[in-house]
Amino acid sequence: SQHLVHPSVQLRPKVISGNRLHSLIQPHHNHHYNENQTVHDAESPDSQVAAILLQPLIDNDNDEAGCQVHQERRHADSKRIEYNLTFQTEYPPVEMQQLVLIAEKLELPRQRDDQVLVKIMNIGICGSDIHVYHGKHPFTKYPVTQGHEVSGEITGLGKNVTGFKVGQKVTIEPQVYCGHCYPCRHGKYNLCEELKVMGFQTTGTASEFFAVDASKVTPIPEEMSYEEGAMIEPLAVAVHAVKQMGDVKGMNITVIGAGPIGNLVAQTAKGMGAARVMITDVSDLRLAKAKECGIDICVNTKEKNFGEALVEAFGPDKADVIYDCAGNNITMGQAIQYARKGSVIVLVAVFADMATVDLAVANDHELDIKSTMMYRHDDYVDAIDLVNAGKVHLKPLISKTFKFADYLKAYQYIDENRETTMKVIINVQEK
Repeated sequence: SQHLVHPSVQLRPKVISGNRLHSLIQPHHNHHYNENQTVHDAESPDSQVAAILLQPLIDNDNDEAGCQVHQERRHADSKRIEYNLTFQTEYPPVEMQQLVLIAEKLELPRQRDDQVLVKIMNIGICGSDIHVYHGKHPFTKYPVTQGHEVSGEITGLGKNVTGFKVGQKVTIEPQVYCGHCYPCRHGKYNLCEELKVMGFQTTGTASEFFAVDASKVTPIPEEMSYEEGAMIEPLAVAVHAVKQMGDVKGMNITVIGAGPIGNLVAQTAKGMGAARVMITDVSDLRLAKAKECGIDICVNTKEKNFGEALVEAFGPDKADVIYDCAGNNITMGQAIQYARKGSVIVLVAVFADMATVDLAVANDHELDIKSTMMYRHDDYVDAIDLVNAGKVHLKPLISKTFKFADYLKAYQYIDENRETTMKVIINVQEK
């Protein structure tokens, strides 16, 4: 749908004590708020953190774009910070809306009999989180606590929980499924008819502590860092996508799109035994990162035709499978136009708009177009094994780390550095 760019919105944020970060879309109609707002000291520094609450003040005379910190003043005790921000956002043409980050001060959650209590250590931010932040995720209702790429440490066990221990490093599988629909009954709970995902349709993990069903917790090795643990979720997406082709050993594989998921798909394919892997993008930075991670052939399709690159990399037989990790009409059009007849295309990325691609060519060339949706537990296990075996490298993808109180700054950083950012991590326990 078409959006209008509204004149910049002057925001006077205050930081309040709290341990859960929410995203909230709420309408505003030129309301004005008290501008003299400052932070409150956290009552218990060991269990509470600071989060940012944005409150808007419409300023039609200010036409600065983006979100920019004009002033940051830290008080002597290091717990009090004052900000002055200018933020420009897009508005639906009928009702103006503004994203607000608020915080709740909550009691320490208690695990139920079949749950574990996890001290959240790191949270990864993905593109879907940014869509939620901008109020543009089509399947998210507000308010919602975000956070679905996560690592942590078990600090409590329900009385019925076995197979886990206090102090164990874990990650969390964020799917909440019904268990009784056709996909669930046949083991494909990632396709549940009533699927909810933590951080989107149900409470996410952006808390210092999170109580969760033990069935959704997967241990990670002691030697694996918490940053890497928080990236097992996107790696599981890549593992599930690659496995749509079954055994890829000996195959020639092309990946379109060298963002975080495309990079991980390419690494996974190589780690699972593909003969040669080519990845394409229009960003030299992302291609350089793919080369750093060990991908065989990295091609900028602004400089070389995609079809020519396929033949140059693999000969006239081209690739056995093309994974589209960019998800737009151009990339899917390239895949359909240049794929070897009778070969496979796997759509990994989510199309933002209705697709307009040449299905007549797909039909004429008898192309098998597959799709992929999230992951299941075995994909998590395989993802952990790939990292543990040194076949997938996660740390090169980490662009920057922010402390929990700077969640908003992390979003701003991503917005301002989209072309150079791969993965941003929130360190929940950093004070």
